[in-house]
Amino acid sequence: MMDKRKRIAFIRPKAWPLANRIVDGVIQQQFPDYAVDVIDISTLIRKRPDIVLVNSIVTALLYGKDIAQRRKKFRLAFWRTPYIFRQVRQLLRKIICAGEYVFSFQMQSLFDTSTPGTPHFIYTDHTHLENLNYTASRDNLYSSKWIALEREVYQHASLIFVRSTNVLRSVIEEYGQPRDKVVCVYAGSNANVHSEKRENSDYTKPEILFVGLDWRRKGGPDLVQAFQEVRDKCPEAHLTIVGARPDIHLPNCDVIGPVQPDELDSYYQRASVFCLPTHMEPFGIVFIEAMTAHLPIVATRVGAIPDFVEDGKNGWLVPPGDVPGLASALLKLLQDPELCRSFGEESFRLTKERYSWTAVGEKFRQSILNVLTQSFEGE
Repeated sequence: MMDKRKRIAFIRPKAWPLANRIVDGVIQQQFPDYAVDVIDISTLIRKRPDIVLVNSIVTALLYGKDIAQRRKKFRLAFWRTPYIFRQVRQLLRKIICAGEYVFSFQMQSLFDTSTPGTPHFIYTDHTHLENLNYTASRDNLYSSKWIALEREVYQHASLIFVRSTNVLRSVIEEYGQPRDKVVCVYAGSNANVHSEKRENSDYTKPEILFVGLDWRRKGGPDLVQAFQEVRDKCPEAHLTIVGARPDIHLPNCDVIGPVQPDELDSYYQRASVFCLPTHMEPFGIVFIEAMTAHLPIVATRVGAIPDFVEDGKNGWLVPPGDVPGLASALLKLLQDPELCRSFGEESFRLTKERYSWTAVGEKFRQSILNVLTQSFEGE
């Protein structure tokens, strides 16, 4: 019979975003004597056209009006119905029982993939009710029946690992989980960013960098307005936009569009300031990448951002949508290279201390082993 103490089920919604693959490697590194089986939920569901068909109908019935009014996207709403939630749970429990795993580890909290009798761990950067803390999304929640099922995700977990203190608070206060069941482990950088600043190392080139795909949600239009104010006082200022491809044509502004993760470092290296004035952000891994590259940060006071951007120490925080405040914060840094350097060094110190996948992995291992020890002792 297979030794279940030598197998781990690693469950993810899909291969993307990159963190889903990185954490797989982190778990394998921390538990080298275990075989890690990667289970991709989206792949499982694609093999079941009957489930896809029924859930497409359910999605249209449940969220059709919001989808028609463009308040919700079908591809996201598809994964947030009670029907797909229950189907995924049934499929995963059959797999976990057949595999005899020592424990299961789930990325994100869209589904309850726990199996009775098998220790189960979740690593997430968000809860759905955390949306209540964002002006942009508090009136656009998913079905109350789905939210009720989401509560079961946390109830059935052995431990809940979170990336930030705001999500820790949400799991405890909004989902009623005990404090000792939730562990804030933070996260590491997804891109391979050099830990030495090799270009523009004196921060004298007034280069602002934006990295993000969702242009509007991440505050791109606010940054463009602020940049126009910045150029009135600092005409040589330059803005580079990576990821998004907005249709804008401004002097001293380059729109790069999507790039591969291994291409990001060159943009971080040339920058003097990283700015992402997002209106909603579950975590924001690009902030960690920018901090690893010794960059000062200008951002908004939402979500996890106050965890890693300490106002006046490694950056400036402004309210979402505050264009004048954004312009003022950018000018403070662009006109003071020494302040950029000081803030950038503090950014890097924070990443070394807290935001590395090695540090996250070590917290995973110790917390999981504590649970497993108690579980084995109870057998």
